[in-house]
Amino acid sequence: RACLEDSRAWTPLVFVLSPGSDPMAPLTTLAEQMGTKSALVSLSLGQGQGHHAEKVIRAAVTSGSWVVLQNCHLYPSWMPALEAILEEI
Repeated sequence: RACLEDSRAWTPLVFVLSPGSDPMAPLTTLAEQMGTKSALVSLSLGQGQGHHAEKVIRAAVTSGSWVVLQNCHLYPSWMPALEAILEEI
């Protein structure tokens, strides 16, 4: 909650997690508390998921939903594209 309160809608929050940690339960709880659970979209990255992730991110910009990209370490070649998308928005 503290990170959310310190952030702005146009600034992505990036969390670097230790192996085995799963942020979805606390994020889902926070979204429920804020009445935005239906706006929480989670996507597990892996080979070939870049196009889908880009679509979800761009849709979230207009809808105001939250996007959680998990397992980014499985698709390091897509990180420059993600950076470009975030710079653009």
